[in-house]
Formats: sequence, C-alpha cells, structure tokens
Amino acid sequence: MTTRIGVVTFPGSLDDRDARRAVRIAGAEAVPLWHRDKGLHQVDAVVLPGGFSYGDYLRCGAIARFSPVMESVIEQARAGMPVLGICNGFQVLCESHLLPGALTRNDHLHFICRDQRLRVENAATAWTSDYASGDEITVPLKNGEGGYVADERTLDELEAEGRVVFRYLDVNPNGSRRDIAGITNEAGNVVGLMPHPEHAVESLTGPTTDGLGFFTSVLKKLVTHA
Repeated sequence: MTTRIGVVTFPGSLDDRDARRAVRIAGAEAVPLWHRDKGLHQVDAVVLPGGFSYGDYLRCGAIARFSPVMESVIEQARAGMPVLGICNGFQVLCESHLLPGALTRNDHLHFICRDQRLRVENAATAWTSDYASGDEITVPLKNGEGGYVADERTLDELEAEGRVVFRYLDVNPNGSRRDIAGITNEAGNVVGLMPHPEHAVESLTGPTTDGLGFFTSVLKKLVTHA
C-alpha cells in the first residue's frame, strides 16, 4: 500500500505544489489537504508548506493555527503522526504550540532569499534519519520573519535534549538565537525549519538535491512501522 503524505494548502500558501512534488519524487502519494478540511483523509504524515498563510495578518501563522484542518493536525501530531513545517509551516507549528518559541522579523529587517548551508544536528527524527549528525547540506532559504527566538530556559532545554535539528552555517541570515534553523518536539515526530528542503530535490531546479532526505526519511519510517 502506498504511503500517503498530506500537504495542507492555506489561503496564501506558496510552496504547497513544490512540497507535493517532493513527496512524489521520494516515492509516496501526495494528498492535497484544504485548510477547511476537518479530517486528514487517512494520510500517514503531514507537511505544512511555506508561503504567506492568510496574508501573514496579525502574526505569521497566527490565523492558520485556527483553521479547521489544524485541529486534526494538532491531535494527530500529539498522537505521534509525523508533521513537517517548512518556513510558514514552522511558524504555524509554533503558533499551535506543537513546537516552542516563535519566529520574528529578520534582524536586518529585509526579506532574504539565498542558498543556505546547514549542519544536521539531530538525525534521529522522523524527517532526518537519512542524514547523519554533522552532515552539511545546502537548501534554499527565503523569509522576512525567520528569526527564531525563545527564552533562555527553552533554548537551554532544546540544546540539552538534542532538539535542535539544524543550525545555520557560514552566516546567520535572520538573527536566529544560537544559529538555530530548525527544531523538533520531544518525540521527534514534529519538525519545523525555516529553509526549504522541497526546493532542493532535483538537480535541474535546485542548488542541490540535499532536501530529498527529509521526504525519504519519513517514507522509510512509515514503511518500517506499517
């Protein structure tokens, strides 16, 4: 039976089609999920894509967090379903309290778009098992409000528990505390990051294919536990 990975589309989503393509390239079935859906159509994992959900009004991700589909996403994530939040999706995960902290305006106050080097800090999550800790990858980054912030106690806990999944290399592009590019929850099934792995799955269109490992990782985990 084909593994089904849902990709949510909110009003203002930008990268949902790219995420669905990445899922298909990895070998799974990409299932479109609409923000008004009250169920998840029997998917095995969920991707919250990048973009500008609900126009980024109030705060990035603040309105999307209350969309009907998120009720099911939050419930299933707490039950162990793998959930990946990319850029705006990371913001939605923080607003939903599935991940701690918040994403704020870039410290230089400009939108940034570049190919970004990252170091893999945790290869034991549902979305990173095809990497090794210490691997260095390059994927696109594009955001205006991508600075990860949290209080010192939360940052210390993330570090001590190995929940920092990716860290920026060469340059901190947005002022994120401790160069944090992505984090996970305690169970390792929910991962959020600001860079865009779905834009680095084909050599024709991406700077590398380094992002494909996100999608092959979760596919292998789901197949193993099927």
